[in-house]
Amino acid sequence: MKLLRTLLLLSLTSTLVLAKPGAKAPDRASDEGQGPYSRLILRGVTVISGEGAPPQGPMDIVIENDTITRMVSVGHPDVPILPDGRPDAGPGDTELDLTGKYVLPGFIDMHGHIGGSADDIPAEYVFKLWLGHGITTVREPGSFNGLDWVMDHVKRSNKNTIVAPRIVPYLGFGMGSDDPIATPEQARKWIKQAARQGAKGVKFFGARPAIMAAALDEAKKQGLGTMMHHAQLNVMGTNALDSARQGLTTMEHWYGLPEALFEDKVLQHYPANYNYNNEYHRFSEAGRLWLQAAEPGSDKWNAVRDELIGLDFTIDPTLTIYEASRDLMRERHAPWHKEYTLPTLWDFFTPSRYAHGSYWFDWTTADEIAWKHNFQRWMTFLNDYKNHGGRVTTGSDSGYIYKIYGFGYIRELELLQEAGFTPLEVIQAATLNGAEALGMQDSIGSLAVGKKADMVVLGHNPLQNFKVLYGIGHYRLNDDNQPVRVGGVEYTLKDGIVYDAKALLEDVRAIVDAAKAYD
Repeated sequence: MKLLRTLLLLSLTSTLVLAKPGAKAPDRASDEGQGPYSRLILRGVTVISGEGAPPQGPMDIVIENDTITRMVSVGHPDVPILPDGRPDAGPGDTELDLTGKYVLPGFIDMHGHIGGSADDIPAEYVFKLWLGHGITTVREPGSFNGLDWVMDHVKRSNKNTIVAPRIVPYLGFGMGSDDPIATPEQARKWIKQAARQGAKGVKFFGARPAIMAAALDEAKKQGLGTMMHHAQLNVMGTNALDSARQGLTTMEHWYGLPEALFEDKVLQHYPANYNYNNEYHRFSEAGRLWLQAAEPGSDKWNAVRDELIGLDFTIDPTLTIYEASRDLMRERHAPWHKEYTLPTLWDFFTPSRYAHGSYWFDWTTADEIAWKHNFQRWMTFLNDYKNHGGRVTTGSDSGYIYKIYGFGYIRELELLQEAGFTPLEVIQAATLNGAEALGMQDSIGSLAVGKKADMVVLGHNPLQNFKVLYGIGHYRLNDDNQPVRVGGVEYTLKDGIVYDAKALLEDVRAIVDAAKAYD
């Protein structure tokens, strides 16, 4: 029987029930990724910078070790590139002819669990799915496999001795504490300890306002980032606006935001038989929350929006993780499950009263319709927030609710476009916005001289169709009237190391096949 794996701080204790960590990532083999090179020249690419500029190409990009040192426009599209003005290749330099390919900054997943709540998810499986979809930096929200386990991978990734994105570790508030955090003084002590242990930030689920205020203040003093899932058990004391005023830098999902927009009530309406520990109750009523908030364009809506923007508050919506709520059949039958979903994950997704996010006890048409309306209002706020200068980032929260690492992230890009973001705005959310939220914009997040050589290379224009980023490619009809799959990331560069993205995904399929054979 599955154990209850809720990742929330139930009541006001510091107790977290952790998943059993999967195998640690093995050392990087000699044939896994090439480089970094003393000098590498990418020839003839079309650049999508991540800074909002339109595509430009052909260009040559010069990379020295792990850093971009030159970006040179070398001609015009649809005609041969003339040799004059191109960066010269000297002895020992490496050239990669990518004529006609598109190059983007490495993607940043701002909500990427290395395994989530399901037991025995091997790190190699997660990392290669991420890199295989162009994700080069991941904020680990909570380190629920244990900070020591996560920090081992952080250090090895920084040294590039494993095949993995860059990992930014956040620690779940209260993890490792022998006693519940019941006072502001205890909160400050715990935050200081988290900083000493190497955490780069803290993930909150809520606490009494005085404890939250102390923890957020101390996190700022310690230079730690902060993120929060405003859990329903605590949101009545601290909604998204309350926590932003106290210094929270990033909110996850959307809980806490509608509550800040209430006009005719103080608390969410709950049916009399509601029980928070019933996952069906949690998610079905969550889908009816946004329509209890202020109308778009109302004074309340505008006031909350503008104050959050003034506080430089980041919203990391993770739209993708809730998509099954509005269309369960679509997510259960996603085309990548057959080859890329581990049996242990599939078991975890299967309806169960014991498993977090497996709430399909009797999911109804009415539930899906409510969630469709929920998405519409939620997306309206996100687009409005972005249009008035607010920062929106991309996170996937994969490993739950039929969402698979990498694939779920690409779906997040599509959902932001559905919300009203232009494709260039989506790419900016996926790259530079995430870097800014992490305070890493000087080194990652866009293609610019002096920044890290983190890149995504593909043969089709993602601005025309984000589906070409999926690892299974895009289903289309070719010129011979035959249905084919085209696209997928071709190369992912992280710290100047060139990874064959398709080879990484082949490794993932082998991991899944082996797990199925063992199962």
